[in-house]
Amino acid sequence: MNQEVDVSLSAVPKDNSNFADKLIAAVKKKGNPVCVGLDPRLGQIPEFIKKKQIEKFGETFEAAANSFLEFNIGIIDAVEEIVPVVKPQIAFYEQYGFRGMWAYEETCKYAQKKGLIVVADAKRNDIGSTAQGYANTFLGEVELFDEKLPSLDADALTVTPYLGYDGIKPFVEACREFGKGIFVLVKTSNPSSGDLQDQMVKEGKMTNYELMSHLVESWGSDLVGESGYSSVGAVVGATHPKQAAEIRKYLPQSIFLVPGYGAQGGGAADVRPCFNDDGLGAIVNSSRGIIFAGSDQGYAEASRAAALEMIADLKTIF
Repeated sequence: MNQEVDVSLSAVPKDNSNFADKLIAAVKKKGNPVCVGLDPRLGQIPEFIKKKQIEKFGETFEAAANSFLEFNIGIIDAVEEIVPVVKPQIAFYEQYGFRGMWAYEETCKYAQKKGLIVVADAKRNDIGSTAQGYANTFLGEVELFDEKLPSLDADALTVTPYLGYDGIKPFVEACREFGKGIFVLVKTSNPSSGDLQDQMVKEGKMTNYELMSHLVESWGSDLVGESGYSSVGAVVGATHPKQAAEIRKYLPQSIFLVPGYGAQGGGAADVRPCFNDDGLGAIVNSSRGIIFAGSDQGYAEASRAAALEMIADLKTIF
């Protein structure tokens, strides 16, 4: 499909070791926990990129998909040496159909080729064979006639937990078999999260997010690596620092994926409770604040500068 952007992808060597160990090693190597959210919006893609793709494909879904990929490659090239993780949110791609999903897959492959850890933000969940299908798609392998091969093949995946363990088990098993990770929604950054997550359960003895914390701890107890962290992590929003401090007590061995920094209102002080005292245990996501920091020809350089600014900001809390 792509005739304009040549990413020249070769197979990324597979590493089935513990995901948490790989993530902690990447954070230590880069010296920061920044995760760049690759959430392209067509209206904010630089005009020179869109113009080039429209000239090639017309005002089509294919032009949009190629625009996303070219834009993402520029961002990845700009930040690959300074951040450990990227997180493409699948909704921004799949709304453009199979062409958008092509851009998503190629973005993930390119980021991995550049040595970045890729968290697929897709918030999947179901039960039985359907949950297994999602786990195969993002973390494991799918049947292809007489063999099994990886499909979207992210390093980790966000999942929703509200169908219970039988909706989580296939993902946990994929983590164990393929060296992948999951981040379970526990306390999200949106304002109305408390409508459900803050409700009292267990005869009024704990909140829903506290109960979920205990479940996450049990689900990941067999996947703790040499780093002391589990491949089953938690999504904990930066906009709820008090609750994050409580959850950290329940989940000392879980890595937190922390949305809500920057454009959503969270700052460095807000994310501090998500970390352990060793300065590890969390990755902090910023999407709009980094990828749309600039425009036109200088967009990639502006994204790098914004990432460096975020890195410096987070270093003030330790």
